[in-house]
Amino acid sequence: MLTDPGPAPDPEPGRLSASEDLLRGLAPQVLGALVRRYGHFDAAEDAVQEALLAATRQWPQEGRPANPRGWLIRVASRRLTDQLRGEDARRRREETAAALTPRDEFVAPPPGEGRAPAEDDTLALLFLCCHAELPPAGRIALTLRAVGGLTTAEIARALLVPEATMAQRITRAKRRIKASGAPFGIRPGGADGTDDTADGTAGTDGRDPEAAENRAERLADVLHVLYLIFNEGYTATSGRELQRADLAAEAIRLTRAVHALLPADGEVAGLLALMLLTDARRAARTTPDGDLVPLAEQDRTRWDRAAIAEGVTLVSDALTRAPLGPYQLRAAIAAVHDEAASDEDTDWVEILALYEVLIRLVPGPAERLGHVVAVAMVHGPRRALALLADLDQDGRLAGHHRLEAVRAHLLEMAGERAAARAAYAKAAGLTLSVPERRYLRFRAAGLAE
Repeated sequence: MLTDPGPAPDPEPGRLSASEDLLRGLAPQVLGALVRRYGHFDAAEDAVQEALLAATRQWPQEGRPANPRGWLIRVASRRLTDQLRGEDARRRREETAAALTPRDEFVAPPPGEGRAPAEDDTLALLFLCCHAELPPAGRIALTLRAVGGLTTAEIARALLVPEATMAQRITRAKRRIKASGAPFGIRPGGADGTDDTADGTAGTDGRDPEAAENRAERLADVLHVLYLIFNEGYTATSGRELQRADLAAEAIRLTRAVHALLPADGEVAGLLALMLLTDARRAARTTPDGDLVPLAEQDRTRWDRAAIAEGVTLVSDALTRAPLGPYQLRAAIAAVHDEAASDEDTDWVEILALYEVLIRLVPGPAERLGHVVAVAMVHGPRRALALLADLDQDGRLAGHHRLEAVRAHLLEMAGERAAARAAYAKAAGLTLSVPERRYLRFRAAGLAE
């Protein structure tokens, strides 16, 4: 109930609803393939969009091709080479790329098959979008757009900034990537954000402290982007569905690839553990009609025990051998929830202790909201409501439904039914997610009886 939200607009007119998820999942892979072969990030993105549009028009009449990814890459490559042909200054590069990629016989390998993690075009695109030439905000926005496939409105809501600001941020990021001439690919020891040590640790040998710092900064942005993509998949900020399983699955896939590339990094392991431990509850989060089921009321027999076991192993190992980080702490909190046999058995004292450490490392609004809930469960709603008053001054939460949803929950715990009902109604009016709105209105209606 208290997770981060994000918009999922209705399908555009003429788009195949049956193929929408497939096209959205393939888009970053196709873009990665084009950027790797041709460069020209901005032009490649336009060509991919044209190929996606062609697919929505042709596939209903002609049928879906046997290799949709290869079809999209072939069509997008033709669009891009046609555009490059008209640019005399780039003719030599276009001819070389065309020679390396035959038009009529190109068949792209299926994603994930026969490729090492470092050869995954989507992962390489992810690190390119987090290039050091871009400011941190631009890296995150561009990656969510190019790799996560989110709309500008979705990204703006996920990052709590105005949509117009986000559109400008993405445009500037594209221009800087183009001007930087940044190489495409993931090479050990290169300037692409990966590491040059044998065990995959993050450049701690001191040979180039500045490069190591840049690598660490880029990796932190990569992890933050993957975290945001997962959150959007786990709880969509808008639309008729609570969850977008394709986005959550893609975030987990990419995080696994990063973990394979950097197996000794504790925060990479922590993020993967957090995703697995959270996604393990997905089947129990909604009713057959798509209504939201809060954590306390979920049927825990429907949780994915294999995912929980993997997540617990990952975070337990990371906590014992790596420097403590926010993703490890978030994963540890998720593990306490997942290992409890019932809601009543949840060790809220341990969760509160973990949140106390987390908000010292990351005093962000989401972390502080989680801490407030833990305080309520251990010390009662009155103390938690006093902490919530401080969060009212945080401009990042202004107009956000999560703040009002937590307030309503605490007021209900305190027995203030009328105030809780008003807060639930206010929260329902702020969210763009249909299942969350229904749930919040249901809680408000229950307090009216």
